[in-house]
Amino acid sequence: MNWIHHYLFRSSSWRRVLEEYVVPWALADAQLGADILEVGPGPGLTTELLRPHFIHLTAIEIDPALAHSLSKRFASSNVAVIQGDATAMPLDDARFSGAVSLHTLHHIPSAELQNKLFREVWRVLRPGAMFVGVDSHRTGRLWMRAIHLGDTLVPVDPASLDDRLRAAGFEDVSVETNPYAFRFHARRPAV
Repeated sequence: MNWIHHYLFRSSSWRRVLEEYVVPWALADAQLGADILEVGPGPGLTTELLRPHFIHLTAIEIDPALAHSLSKRFASSNVAVIQGDATAMPLDDARFSGAVSLHTLHHIPSAELQNKLFREVWRVLRPGAMFVGVDSHRTGRLWMRAIHLGDTLVPVDPASLDDRLRAAGFEDVSVETNPYAFRFHARRPAV
């Protein structure tokens, strides 16, 4: 992430957006269980907001400095932080009761790697477990491009997400949009 993201993602206004809109929308109607995976927590505002909802939360973060900072910050809590690539997770198959991705997908450098992330999340979920998330779809806007200067911005088209998640092995896929973002729910088949 560039410095703009580091600033924005630590701001009180972004925290308010996450707390009042993003996290409730992502978690609505989702049964994620007690032991979940958060993909791409960045500086950890989402982790702070998710952790009260679950007994155990594992966050996988690719950036070594952010992962180290998060590990120190959430030491002695219900959060475990792993520094690693979510497209090749160093995690056991069928490990988690649910997974969450909040405004992370557009930071994955290509559609192929996004699809690989979907397959990896499917792999680490238990049969019947849900994968939920929220991401921006107004990525053509000037302000969205500006906050990604020198940073990765690979938009996910919500119209194609159903097919992409199904190709990764998920079922019961739903994708909803609002004027700014989309949310998705998908389930690894129970058998």
